[in-house]
Amino acid sequence: MHAYSRILVIRRDNIGDLVCTLPLIQRLRQQYPDAWIGALVTRYNAEVLRGNPDLDAVFAYTKAKHLAHGESRLGALWQRLRVLWRLRHADLDLVLLPASGAQASAQRMAWLVGAKKVIAQDEVPPDPAAQHEVERTANVLHALGIIPDDLTQAHIYPRDEVQHAIRARLGADASTDRQLIGVHISSRKPSQRWPVERFIEVLQRMHAEKPDIHFALFWSPGDESNPLHPGDDRKAAAILAACSELPVHACPTLQLSDLIAGLSVCDRVLCSDGGHMHLAAAIGKPIVCLFGKSDAARWHPWRVPYTLLQAPSQDVSDVTVDEVLASLR
Repeated sequence: MHAYSRILVIRRDNIGDLVCTLPLIQRLRQQYPDAWIGALVTRYNAEVLRGNPDLDAVFAYTKAKHLAHGESRLGALWQRLRVLWRLRHADLDLVLLPASGAQASAQRMAWLVGAKKVIAQDEVPPDPAAQHEVERTANVLHALGIIPDDLTQAHIYPRDEVQHAIRARLGADASTDRQLIGVHISSRKPSQRWPVERFIEVLQRMHAEKPDIHFALFWSPGDESNPLHPGDDRKAAAILAACSELPVHACPTLQLSDLIAGLSVCDRVLCSDGGHMHLAAAIGKPIVCLFGKSDAARWHPWRVPYTLLQAPSQDVSDVTVDEVLASLR
């Protein structure tokens, strides 16, 4: 086994994919305890790695589709080149590209940073026993002579100040024994979006059974017609209006740090398959997850208690309210 001393992991895709890479990074740290290990990710996802004890540095750049109002493509490109220039002077021994499939952009970045060796997932024979994305991602470790068995739970770390602020807003003080259920209504994929009316019925019936339970309603803020970042303000407003007499707390998540901290104060989470589900799993929350047209064996919550509801039709609308309530109970 080569004694690599400076290692970079490049993962430039979605939130859930990055969360599923954390067990790989932890195994790298176990194998190379004295090495410098860094990660290159997008600014959109970088919060997932904040405070990670297995990383010495996190480098982030902005994709064009994630530009904020007033930011330019040229400015984002210049910032990306500056990050790559810093990494080129980091004298990297190894770059790992753990995502599967074509990675043209990641390959270019690996070449630009001048690493002595680059290992891409598609260069490593796949393990037929690896079903979950965590296992598929960690498969690249075989190229280093590391057997990625018994991969642990992923871990993310909420910001203390954001967590305290959300606890105060929700009245979720640690000294109380009141149950708080997190309900996330958004999903990037249309096939994973459970009807608003079902969420309303779940909240109303759950409250009728257990009036002491409170609910934190999470959603992606914004307009649903936005092609880059569709939001669920309209759906959230409908739920809040229908449940105005219930202890439902509005929690729009303008920043990823808000979502991580908000999920961290909940006792259980109800959500669709997506990045927020993987975040909840990485905080150790029990989850009731709604799956539509998605590979449950590959994307289910990793290493936490969960109930996965997926209709034979793979249409999330065919998951019933009774099934969700039974799972929450």
